[in-house]
Amino acid sequence: MLVLFDNGTPRTLARYLIDRHAVTEARARGWQELENGKLLNETEAAGFDVLVTTD
Repeated sequence: MLVLFDNGTPRTLARYLIDRHAVTEARARGWQELENGKLLNETEAAGFDVLVTTD
């Protein structure tokens, strides 16, 4: 499963997922400035299964 962490998501959560899932941060993809709908559209278009956010 492809998991995307939004900017506010604590990195420490990744350690619970990394063994079973591919975890990427939005800033690693250059998406740190995208908000709400645009971020969701990019996430979906890139094939991510889950977006984890604190919003």
